[in-house]
Amino acid sequence: MSISRAENRTAAAPVVAVDEELVAEQREARARAHAAQRRSKTIRIAIRIASLVVVLGGWEYFGRQTNPILFTYPTAVANAAVKMIASGELWKYLSQSLIVLFAGLGLAAFFGIALGLVMARFWVVDLALDTYITALYSIPSVALVPVLVLWFGFEITAKTAVVFLFTFFPIVINTYQGVKNVDDRLIEVGRAFRCNERDLWIHIVLPAAVPFVVAGLRLAIGRGLIGMVLADLYTAITGIGYLISRYASTYRTDAMFVPIVTLGMLGITLTGLLRFVERRVAPWMHQPGRE
Repeated sequence: MSISRAENRTAAAPVVAVDEELVAEQREARARAHAAQRRSKTIRIAIRIASLVVVLGGWEYFGRQTNPILFTYPTAVANAAVKMIASGELWKYLSQSLIVLFAGLGLAAFFGIALGLVMARFWVVDLALDTYITALYSIPSVALVPVLVLWFGFEITAKTAVVFLFTFFPIVINTYQGVKNVDDRLIEVGRAFRCNERDLWIHIVLPAAVPFVVAGLRLAIGRGLIGMVLADLYTAITGIGYLISRYASTYRTDAMFVPIVTLGMLGITLTGLLRFVERRVAPWMHQPGRE
C-alpha cells in the first residue's frame, strides 16, 4: 500500500511541475502583450500630439505673416471663440444646426440600414432599386437642394431633408455591400448546424456586416456636416452656416474660423463616439494588431 502511494506521488510531481511552468509562461505572455499594447498606445498618442503641435505651430507662424483679412492664426481664433462662448452666441446657432443634423442623420441611418438589408436579402428589390440608388448617388447632392427647397420650403423640414439626402446613400450602399460580402463559409457552417434564416441573420450576417455599416455611418457623418452647412446657407440663413456667412461678409476672419473649427471638432467627436459603439457591438474588429 505504502509503495503504491509513493509511486503515485512520484508520478504526479512532474505533472504539477509542468502545469506550474505552463501557468508561468502564460502569465509572462500576457504581461508582454499588455506591455506591447501600452507601448503602442503611448507611441500613437505621442505621434498625435507631435502632429498637432507641428500643425498648430506652422499655422500660427504663417498666419501671423498673412493679412488678417485673408487669413488668421490659432490664438486669434481661440480668443474669438472665448468671446463667442461667453456671450452664448456660438451655442445659440450651433444648437439650431445640431437639431437638423441629428434629425436628418437619424432618419438616414434608420431607413438606409433597413433598405440596404432588404436589397441584400431580396434580389427582386435589388434589381428594382439598384439603378436608381446608383443614379441618385452619382448626382451631386447640392444640385438637388433647390428642388428640396421648392418641395419643403425654407424652414427646418427642408434643412432636415437636405441632411437626409447627403447622408442616406453612403449608409445604404455600405450596408448592402456588408451583407453581400459575408463569407460563404460562415453561411455554410451555420446551415450545417441547422440554423434557420432568422438565426443566420442574427448570429452570422448582421455581425459580419457591422464594420461596413459603421464605415457607412462614418462617411455619413462627414457628408451630414456638409449638408448641414449647405442647408443653413441655401434655406433660411440660420445656424452655424449663418455665423460663417455673417463673419465672412464683415471680414472678421478670426470669428469666421470659430464655427469652422467647431465643425471639425464635432466631426471628430461624433466619429469617436461611433468607434466607441463599434467596440461594444463588434469587439473582434479591434483586437490587438488589427488597428
